[in-house]
Amino acid sequence: MTSARIAVASASGSTAAATRSSGTTLWLTGLPSAGKTTLALALATVLRERGADVEVLDGDEVRTHLSAGLGFTRQDRETQVSRIGYVAELLARHGVIVLVPVIAPYDDARDQVRAHHEAHGTAMLQVHLSTPLEVCAERDVKGLYAKAFRGEISSMTGVDDPYEIPQDPDLRIDTSTTDQGTSVAALLGLLLERGRL
Repeated sequence: MTSARIAVASASGSTAAATRSSGTTLWLTGLPSAGKTTLALALATVLRERGADVEVLDGDEVRTHLSAGLGFTRQDRETQVSRIGYVAELLARHGVIVLVPVIAPYDDARDQVRAHHEAHGTAMLQVHLSTPLEVCAERDVKGLYAKAFRGEISSMTGVDDPYEIPQDPDLRIDTSTTDQGTSVAALLGLLLERGRL
């Protein structure tokens, strides 16, 4: 993949220091098709090559197996995020690096997950993939954006359902201007910088 202009900005978000292990939750939030799962899987490969114990909690897979009865109302989305956050913290508390490529569109739900981690002394890092809506729509292999724009489906995050942009993430990456290799290196650098590896 060709090198692109780096658009990675570190932020001064506070992070709870883990007291029992090097386990960490690394939550990648952003619009649908922003590149969350792609980066999480690529980072997981790199981390496993370094000998780390890694799990990826993909939103679609968790919805199928853990949250099958939930819809896409605000309450259901918040419940989904809460459940994923609980599982992520439990794994991280026991030394796993947990990569969570989940939209998590609402500030309140994200804050509650962070508070849960802090209450257990478990480290959590939040990364915002700030990829613009028009780029996400172009990438969308499921065609959901096109259906939402045509009014065929509703409650599409970023179209007719809000995405509340994180104000103080630990890292912000625009995958429309930053290639995959550079993005993965930035995520790895964040983990190293915060002493999680």
